Amino acid sequence: MCRLQKIGCSPPTLHEWVKKAEVDSGKRAGIPTEVADKVKALEREVRELRQANEILRKASAYFAQAELDRPFKR
Repeated sequence: MCRLQKIGCSPPTLHEWVKKAEVDSGKRAGIPTEVADKVKALEREVRELRQANEILRKASAYFAQAELDRPFKR
């Protein structure tokens, strides 16, 4: 039995782990894990903020229309 099979790892998986470790240590060109994680978190935050803005925009339009529909009081 191969050592990789003993730890439940296929050769392509091990190769990816080695590449990632080399990128993270600066031995290979690429985006380090820390930077990729930060970008992913920022993209998630942007997506959530856009959703919140859309909700606020719709709520604002709804309340503005409700204000226009109210009878005029003197």
